[in-house]
Amino acid sequence: MHMLMEKYALITGASRGIGRAIAQRLAAEGFHLYLTCRQSIERLTTLSDALTKQYGISCMPFAADMGNPDEVARIFAQIPSLSVLVNNAGISYIGLLHEMSVADWQSVMHTNLDAVFYTSRLAIPLMLREHHGKIINISSVWGNVGASMEAAYSASKGGVNSFSRALAKELAPSGIQVNAIACGVIDTDMNSCFSAEDMEMLRQEIPADRIGQASEVAQMVVSLLNAPDYLTGQVIGLDGGWI
Repeated sequence: MHMLMEKYALITGASRGIGRAIAQRLAAEGFHLYLTCRQSIERLTTLSDALTKQYGISCMPFAADMGNPDEVARIFAQIPSLSVLVNNAGISYIGLLHEMSVADWQSVMHTNLDAVFYTSRLAIPLMLREHHGKIINISSVWGNVGASMEAAYSASKGGVNSFSRALAKELAPSGIQVNAIACGVIDTDMNSCFSAEDMEMLRQEIPADRIGQASEVAQMVVSLLNAPDYLTGQVIGLDGGWI
């Protein structure tokens, strides 16, 4: 394990929810951070300043569309060293597929799937130099089983899961591990579109009898960072026994 050596991490979609929780947890672990958001740069800058003050780490916030390869390249041009990449940025779309516009489909794919390719291909050379690294992709149970009214989201996360398994095989000889966390229902802004009744119905379906917390996803990320290097190519369900 290389936990003591892994000091620089990039977390996408870090201004709120799961990404914010991961940033807070890795800062507490002593990581220097590169954080991205799409629009909420003031919120992300406030978080970065707070983490720097509290933990004495360096923290660089970026506003960027991670589904745009040029913007991803702009960020990586400012990253000289990286040993942990957490692909967390994601958007959802709920609606009938035949009513979905091409632009909406492409937006989901760009943000949820293409971005994982764009960041990974630029992170890998930095990790190869050190012959170790961790890529952790935040995915969803819908990537395994699919969800009605969320075909695009399910397809994008299914792609992330397959991408993670395939890339893990490619990078294992180089000492780089790739895993995904397939989240169930997590209490974040992404679920704000659901009514209290909807959330209660979901809770009743979950054997753990509660909605998951973003801090638990962050804890899972740290667990993967501390896991043996032999753990790679896995899509780990974090859903309270739901799926």
